[in-house]
Amino acid sequence: MVDFVTACTLNCTAALRRWQLAYGSGICTASSELKMGLYFDSWMTELFVVLSVASFTLYLWFDRAYKYWKNKGVPYVEPSIPFGNVQKCLLGQQTLPDWAYDLYKQLPGGRFIGFYSFRRPHLLVRDPDLIRHILVKDSSTFVDRGFFIDDEEPLNYNLFLLGGHKWRQLRVKLTPTFTSGKLKGMFKTLQVCGEQMVEALQEPAARAGVVEIRELAARFTTDIIASVAFGIEVDSQRHPDNEFRQWGRKVFEPSVPGYLAVVMSFLNPEIMNLLRFKGGAAAISHYFRRMVRETVNYREEKNVSRKDFLELLIQLKNKGYVDVDKGDDGELNGTADVSKLTMDEVAAQAFIFFAAGFETSSSTISFTLFELAHNISLQNKLQEEIDSVLKEEGDITYESIAKMTYLDKVVSETLRKYPPLAFLNRECNKDYQVPGSDLVLEKGSTVLVSTLGLHRDPEYFPDPERFDPERFTEEEKARRHPYVYLPFGEGPRICIGMRLGLLQTKVGLVYILSKYNLRTVEHTPSKLDFHSRSFILLSKSGIHLRLEKRK
Repeated sequence: MVDFVTACTLNCTAALRRWQLAYGSGICTASSELKMGLYFDSWMTELFVVLSVASFTLYLWFDRAYKYWKNKGVPYVEPSIPFGNVQKCLLGQQTLPDWAYDLYKQLPGGRFIGFYSFRRPHLLVRDPDLIRHILVKDSSTFVDRGFFIDDEEPLNYNLFLLGGHKWRQLRVKLTPTFTSGKLKGMFKTLQVCGEQMVEALQEPAARAGVVEIRELAARFTTDIIASVAFGIEVDSQRHPDNEFRQWGRKVFEPSVPGYLAVVMSFLNPEIMNLLRFKGGAAAISHYFRRMVRETVNYREEKNVSRKDFLELLIQLKNKGYVDVDKGDDGELNGTADVSKLTMDEVAAQAFIFFAAGFETSSSTISFTLFELAHNISLQNKLQEEIDSVLKEEGDITYESIAKMTYLDKVVSETLRKYPPLAFLNRECNKDYQVPGSDLVLEKGSTVLVSTLGLHRDPEYFPDPERFDPERFTEEEKARRHPYVYLPFGEGPRICIGMRLGLLQTKVGLVYILSKYNLRTVEHTPSKLDFHSRSFILLSKSGIHLRLEKRK
């Protein structure tokens, strides 16, 4: 194909050169306009032929690639040249989660569906049993996510993006940092941030004012992550324009370069590797790496110690393992591998901890309050449970949050309807015989699971648009296949910070609902719309609700 394009280019250049020489040498003079016309017509004819042959060859090149799934006997969505099946999400006409959801709904009844990004084939899996194989039983074959990783960017060496042996080593090292004992040690930070949020809400609540809930929740989770991951006190409730909050916004701020970088990293790593497209992240990387370096240096020079995530990363930098607290439920895994983290690796883990923990939790809080404002009876029921438990326990504590069973159902239902990871992607590292079929996935093939598709499939969740926490009673959960509800993924690559994410989400909700009622206003939508250039479910117009102090 490269040789053909080169030949076409040379032919076009030669034709153009002949016309230029003829005209420039005087052959085409005022007295020989006919000859000039003939030369021009000849050149245009030659160019037309070359472009026609090139277009036809390009068509055949794509057409041959688009027979991949047909030749394997796999049902597939009909692609179109040159984008395959990714035109809408690539051009920002559809969110990446909605695009994957639409694929899920194509060709109903099949266990899996083939599709294409440009010429690259992918497989979307719908069968829960096959999903269990990919995520758990055969996870060693699908350990990598298949993203393009720019090895020139230090922050890319984080637990979410890494694969293979590097991921396994890092996962083992970081697992002890999210035990119950470690979370209890961080709980005081959650309480302080919750109290600051409630205090900031007193003024708008006194006048029954309208609050943009997503921004409120984002400040709360920003303050928590800034403290436990970077060791700094931000108080963005009172100082919403502080530097850390501004940089936090930039991480998830919808933009064409950033969106294209994420989409292409997932859909076509080969093109990303060729183009080395940065997506405008260099400034963000510089800021967060500088912040981590300065904070770590200050702690080590001043011998400062705190019960937070950064302190655990400093242990990994200096010793290669994390100390286990007495009575903790973690294990000291340093005996197998005591290699130490570099400063950039520390920064990479702190950054992904911030990016994953700040946005997913703040979105879940805001989506929950949006649904409760539309379902007052459910809001009242949850407030009754909160009041009852706090009356018994006396305060918002780690233990009191654990006793709120209806709160857990409410949050679970929010995560069903608005999953933080709207799709999961995996790449197989060797040829893989798909169980129960004749299909063999070749090494390097990518597999997609639409979490949003599973969560809104009426076969598993009847009337899926309805917000119903009772879907998560023990009886209802027992009736469902366990692999149709995957808000944090599953298997060895399940979100390592899941428990902290759930904890800060619940703490934020309890602090708000124990003091205030949330009500819809005239411009509160009945259904959320999502930003088309965001790779996560990001409300396009915000979530505005009226705040009323409870009596």
